[in-house]
Amino acid sequence: MSEIENLLREDLRGQRPYGAPQLDVPVQLNTNENAYAIPDDVAEVVERFLAREVRGLNRYPDRDAAALREDLAAYLRHGLTARNVWAANGSNEILQQLLQAFGGPGRTVLGFMPSYSMHPLLARGTGTAFVDAGREADYTLSPGHVREAVAEHDPDLVFLVSPNNPTGTALGTDVIDAACEAARGIVVVDEAYAEFARDPAATALSRLEGRRRLVVTRTMSKAFAFAGARVGYLAADPELVEKLLLVRLPYHLSSLTQAAARGALACASRLQAEVDALKHQRDRIVKHLRAAGLPVADSDANFVLVGGLADAPAVWRAVLDQGVLIRDVGLPGRLRVTAGTEEETAALLSAFETVMEQSPELFGEQR
Repeated sequence: MSEIENLLREDLRGQRPYGAPQLDVPVQLNTNENAYAIPDDVAEVVERFLAREVRGLNRYPDRDAAALREDLAAYLRHGLTARNVWAANGSNEILQQLLQAFGGPGRTVLGFMPSYSMHPLLARGTGTAFVDAGREADYTLSPGHVREAVAEHDPDLVFLVSPNNPTGTALGTDVIDAACEAARGIVVVDEAYAEFARDPAATALSRLEGRRRLVVTRTMSKAFAFAGARVGYLAADPELVEKLLLVRLPYHLSSLTQAAARGALACASRLQAEVDALKHQRDRIVKHLRAAGLPVADSDANFVLVGGLADAPAVWRAVLDQGVLIRDVGLPGRLRVTAGTEEETAALLSAFETVMEQSPELFGEQR
């Protein structure tokens, strides 16, 4: 053990940082990014918002991001105001702040894996114990399962994800209600992919009224094609939002970030066209791969979990050899693919077709 390793926190020794493979290939469908670049007309609006801030960069930003929170509340609707909303550098920072405020040493967060892989990492980084209550064999999550897990572990926080990553499946509001009724602590519903849901009305935002311990987190990385801007936010009871100010860093959200986000929000309806296009390509992937004999669940996200693989790592490599990068999420017999543009989706489906023809034994589990 090196001198530096020896000085590191004991629970971090031997750990590796989070990261997905970043390879220079023609088609990259592995990190659930929005495949469409920001349209020129939207970019012009964002640039105008940014230009207003440039000459004032000698001053600190609005540390409470008041204007941005007003715009986010208007976008979310559901009777929310700026006092219900908080924003940070990506939804990961939002989740981290929730753990800093309500988790920490001696406290527990309950999750249901497989789900977003950053949840246990964020828990570890804040000294919060992460308990995995698992899922059913088909990766679904029922109200009864949630109630039993909460009763057994008595967590300080509960993490739910809808639509779930990597399965792409959305939770029924009965699951969210079960968690809120059973838990004594904070219930967080991570809705990073909410705008891609087949039923956009099926959101935990509809369950916020009267639930002071319920939190709904969102991101602008996906639907707004804003992954590079790093903007995440949450909706919750105003008192809960106020408590997060105890752990936020001063001036944590730059003036430029706030301005860019406000510009993108002003164009939300325009960006919906790209969301609709990605949903179409997602459904195209599901239909095509099912027709090829592979079990694929309906997805409410901008990605699809493909099953029926006898050797998922080998399929991943073979598809990569065709110039298409997808994601091995570590689930036996399954790979995750992000919905791309029409051309990228065609390349993906062609790659799968080629691999299935050339190496049928890799799909022998289901064929």
